[in-house]
Amino acid sequence: MLNPNNGLEGELLDEQRTLSLTELTRFCGVDLDLISAMVAEGMLHPRGAAPEQWIFRGVEVVRVRRAVRLQQDLELNLPGAALALELLDEIERLRCRVRRLEQHAERWSDADV
Repeated sequence: MLNPNNGLEGELLDEQRTLSLTELTRFCGVDLDLISAMVAEGMLHPRGAAPEQWIFRGVEVVRVRRAVRLQQDLELNLPGAALALELLDEIERLRCRVRRLEQHAERWSDADV
């Protein structure tokens, strides 16, 4: 985790790692209200019915940090950051699809040789 006050600190987070609401706010350096607003905006999808029961996937740390950067760097409001994240996700999905198609086309053209 990047903390401007004391340098670089790290912990690997992956799809299997889960975090509570408190852990997510600590990892991201944000308050509970922002996470609640992101959930309400559809930017985050925790498991659990109520905030005190919410469990987040570790990869959502990246999503929160990216949203915060978008808000700060581009001066976006929360709905604007949500839209930007959605578009970035779509770009990533399309890039993955293009890579798969290129690999398939490459295998196909190799078979013709």
